[in-house]
Amino acid sequence: MTTLSTPVRPRDVSRSPLGWDYVLEVEKVRKAFPGVVALDDVSLKIKPGSVHALMGENGAGKSTLMKIISGLYQPDSGNIRLRGETITLTSPLAAQQAGIAMIHQELLLMNSMTVAENIWIRREPRNRFGLIDHDAMYDQTEALLHRLKLNLDPDALVSELSMANRQMVEIAKAVSLEADVLIMDESTSSITETEVAHLFDIIRDLRDSGIGIVYITHKMNELYEIADEFTVFRDGKYVGTHDASSVTREEIIKMMVGREITQMFPKEVVPMGDVALKVEGLTLEGIFQDVSFDLRAGEILGFAGLVGSGRSNVAETLFGVTPATGGTITLDGKTLVMSSAYKAIRHGMAMLTEDRKETGCFLALDIQENMQIAAIHENYCRNGIVDEARLEVDCHDICQKLRVKTPNMHECIENLSGGNQQKVLICRWLLTRPRILILDEPTRGIDVGAKAEIHRLIVELARQGVAIILISSELPEVLGMSDRIVVMHEGRVTGIVDAVTADQTSIMSLAAH
Repeated sequence: MTTLSTPVRPRDVSRSPLGWDYVLEVEKVRKAFPGVVALDDVSLKIKPGSVHALMGENGAGKSTLMKIISGLYQPDSGNIRLRGETITLTSPLAAQQAGIAMIHQELLLMNSMTVAENIWIRREPRNRFGLIDHDAMYDQTEALLHRLKLNLDPDALVSELSMANRQMVEIAKAVSLEADVLIMDESTSSITETEVAHLFDIIRDLRDSGIGIVYITHKMNELYEIADEFTVFRDGKYVGTHDASSVTREEIIKMMVGREITQMFPKEVVPMGDVALKVEGLTLEGIFQDVSFDLRAGEILGFAGLVGSGRSNVAETLFGVTPATGGTITLDGKTLVMSSAYKAIRHGMAMLTEDRKETGCFLALDIQENMQIAAIHENYCRNGIVDEARLEVDCHDICQKLRVKTPNMHECIENLSGGNQQKVLICRWLLTRPRILILDEPTRGIDVGAKAEIHRLIVELARQGVAIILISSELPEVLGMSDRIVVMHEGRVTGIVDAVTADQTSIMSLAAH
């Protein structure tokens, strides 16, 4: 067995099998953390020149296995073989040097550095004096971006890029490693359909060059479009591997969740109450202009539009994160200046942000601390004394309701899967007992079973009279869950349509304007 701590990749190994059928083999790997077995003797085999999708609910063990393969974790038992040779990977750097690259769901870029600097960090070309050769680095970056057909400036700061372009920088960085195995974790969660199509072209080119690609996704349409085969995990166990073309969507879902899901969008028509929120001429200079709509108690108002349309910016302004420069916000007939998120919470508003890592989770805190932070002073504190017992019971009960997978309420939220982190954030806002709930991409990075649970929860809240704004990049979700849909394009409302009579074509027509 070879142990790779600072390994050197063999130069004479091609990307076609040389006495081995699989570029990567995982055999009976087990990994346990305090109170939970994350992986229980799981296996995975990746062929060279193939796209292998890895499917499973949040908490199924997908991310844990990928962290083992990429050198971040070490398994408690089991073997990993790379190009037919059993290896031990002691660090992410060891995995990279062995020929394994990973694009994480949560981007790991340095916002204050340029595109080129991010791509070649710790691998910068040097001149004869041992200093970084910036001209050579620029030229290498430009050649790489040209190869991937990415229209990015090597000297652009990452902080100035859109989320989609940041994702493309991560992809370019991984490709620059010339890896034999490329792991892609939810790489399409924050990019448009056009960008997804471009990404899939890149993936096909990489596959055709002989790279073995592990593709983690919760989107069924992507499985059939890009994957050659797939493996399903459930509750930390291996369920099975199949050709992507050999099973139906319903069969895959049953493999993932252990049960049939009969209705993905359980929308109900519920009696609506009075207008809870009225927005007139809302403007944030340079971002969006003259946005007007109303929202009734018990209504689910969808927001659709392409990336950059201003949907999330409107939500943040409603919630006081970025106060408006014009227009009015009226809650229950009273016009308010929404100058802070605290003020919005005091008036019965809650907002789930689209980026759980940057603006949602407090990664150093545990689950209960993350949940209670918005509600503790308003709902659980009297005369400066916190009702700890009631708070703990409510946090536990709501976690049970949303099926958050965790050994206990004091587990650090950073140790949860992305989907379970998302559920905890939803729990946070439900504890505030909101009258107006803004959900920005509530099911991004969520498995199909959890999506159905969250959709049922949204319907239940609407039935209770909560007024809901639902922002989503997935048109089927917006159409399937909304009563009406506000469509935006480049900071302006281009239409407000009835979800019953609208379809994807009409929505996209308004979104593209």
